[in-house]
Amino acid sequence: MSDATSPISSRDLAAVSHLRIVPRRFYGRWIASAIILAILAWVVMAFVEGDIAWPVVRQFFTAPAIIAGLGNTLVMTACAMALGIVLGVVFAIMYMSPNPVLRSVALFYIWFFRGTPLLLQLLIWFNLALVFPTIGIPGLFSWRTIDIIGPFMATLLGLGMNQGAYTAEVVRGGILSVDTGQTEAAKAIGMTRLTTLRRIVLPQAMRVIIPPVGNEVISMVKLTSVASVIQYAEILRNAQTIYYANARVIELLIVAAGWYLLVVTILQVGQYFLERHFAKGRGGRRVKRAAVQEDAA
Repeated sequence: MSDATSPISSRDLAAVSHLRIVPRRFYGRWIASAIILAILAWVVMAFVEGDIAWPVVRQFFTAPAIIAGLGNTLVMTACAMALGIVLGVVFAIMYMSPNPVLRSVALFYIWFFRGTPLLLQLLIWFNLALVFPTIGIPGLFSWRTIDIIGPFMATLLGLGMNQGAYTAEVVRGGILSVDTGQTEAAKAIGMTRLTTLRRIVLPQAMRVIIPPVGNEVISMVKLTSVASVIQYAEILRNAQTIYYANARVIELLIVAAGWYLLVVTILQVGQYFLERHFAKGRGGRRVKRAAVQEDAA
């Protein structure tokens, strides 16, 4: 048997010269592609030839009621996510606290708001006046609950507090992803727990936190549609109000879907650039700057 490193002899070449190389044919891929294209063509043709008044879609795509609903959707998304992020950070810190009371409160908050349906929470907030007719301090000041918690406030509390429970777990995971040596080094140079968290841990945890929170923002845009059941005038609610009047159901649903897709696409682009920003290792540079400033102080 010849050595593997020796050159191929003419006899070996003659032995394999009659062999024919047969290219691989991926029949399964071609069949699957053909089936998918056929289904897509069928769906497109159904929309083109179906009983859909596309001029009505164009007419109502920029209707004042739809634009107003879109504005309410964006405002609620921003407000609910801001509340959810603040609550998420606070309860994540409480969850990781050595204080058993704070930890128990955080555990109960996360357990309750993750364990009950969002629609149920919205309905509870919207009907809170049945349990607490007034809000305030007895003898000093009070307001009727029904005047304070309307559709907007009920939606904000429902979406924001529900989001806070999920964000708390995301923030906790981000904090746990930071090497414990960082916090030990910060403690060694005299940093307090809160200063370490603010200047060292959270900047580095942002690279882990940003992607899931970005996905939650996109989900929040769509979750605002649930608030239509408590009469919050977001885009789907306004679209329903219009098609109840003109019976153009599918046309108004297409309008709402178009706006949701447009907003989500813009948010996805923003999320991409935000992730790139926090992926540049800024957390590590902040750690070094914080240590130098503490030494100088």
